[in-house]
Amino acid sequence: MPQTASYLLRHPLPVLLSFFFFTFAYCTKPLTTFNVVSFGAHPSGEFDSTNAFLAAWSQACRSRYPATIFVPRGVFRVGHARFRGQCHNNDISITIDGTLLAPSDDLRSIEEEYWLLFEHVDGVSINGGVLDGRGARLWDCKNSGGICPPGATTLGFSNSKNIHIKSLTSLNSQMFHIVFNGCRKVRVKDVKVLAPGNSPNTDGIHVQLSSDVNIVHSEIRTGDDCVSIGPGTSDLRIEHVACGPGHGISIGSLARELNEPGVQRVTVKAVNLTGTTNGVRIKSWGRPSNGFVQRIVFQNIVMQDVQNPIIIDQHYCPDNFNCPRQASGIEIRDVKYKMIWGTSASEVAVKFDCSSKQPCNSLRLENVNLTYNEQEAQAFCNNAAGTASSWVRPESCL
Repeated sequence: MPQTASYLLRHPLPVLLSFFFFTFAYCTKPLTTFNVVSFGAHPSGEFDSTNAFLAAWSQACRSRYPATIFVPRGVFRVGHARFRGQCHNNDISITIDGTLLAPSDDLRSIEEEYWLLFEHVDGVSINGGVLDGRGARLWDCKNSGGICPPGATTLGFSNSKNIHIKSLTSLNSQMFHIVFNGCRKVRVKDVKVLAPGNSPNTDGIHVQLSSDVNIVHSEIRTGDDCVSIGPGTSDLRIEHVACGPGHGISIGSLARELNEPGVQRVTVKAVNLTGTTNGVRIKSWGRPSNGFVQRIVFQNIVMQDVQNPIIIDQHYCPDNFNCPRQASGIEIRDVKYKMIWGTSASEVAVKFDCSSKQPCNSLRLENVNLTYNEQEAQAFCNNAAGTASSWVRPESCL
């Protein structure tokens, strides 16, 4: 027997310990933590900590090993900040134990489109914490009909991938709360999005030009759409989400542009909607477009006191501006509504108001039970074709 093999048989424990030590020392990547306080951030909320957050991001981005940016307890005032990607590693975790406070709510200072924006990042996760957008003064201005700035989206991801957001609370955003634009592989879980029902334009989560997005086990209460789905969205899953107040879950508005990518493979499942303006909605402007909506599933949805529980509106035209008497070019097909029940706040619980140029096709109703004031509700169809099976109430107009 060779001498080396003989030694291994006689001394197995030292050999194994040496092997595991070598593996740990040379194959395990160290984890580096950057505490924003170490870079000059103030947890009192009285001083601007923007530069400290950007400096911590710069160090984490330059690290060749997985990195954590740690935000301890306290209130941190952070100005408009862009966190740029193309980092040396693809594993940056932002752990927030405290609250980030948006810049001054003085309307003269609201100019940026985003408060916190991540661009071209890969492998970023945000865990915990509160983002306070301080939107109340802007909402008051808009609700009074004054001349107001549009406001800033609280958190945005642009042209990014492998994004994870968990246990985050977005509070009182000026505009949209969370936006994914041009992103891939996004996971959102256990998130709370909170704003009053009269806060205008405060969409909870907006997705566009993005694919492979999951939004699960979250609570969204806003003054606009709980989830809005824009052009170019595919393979989106929304599951176990509570919505209300708000405008429901909306695909659209579409047909803003003539050349517009379509929306496809969207599943909305196990969602509760309470007191919302709409339930599940598809809407497009009444004007030409080559976009489309296809392979959509709305399933296992409970609605309580919802104004328009099931609605397709292809004649969307706020203020009758630049679209009256035109037909939407958006093609809507293969939309399934299954196991949807609850109460409607209006007599028409199912409304399919489709385009004369592109009638809706392959709409399917299955096990739908919606009532109005404990009585029979109504269904309305215009340029819509499809089937109804099993129990469907109100009686289908397809």
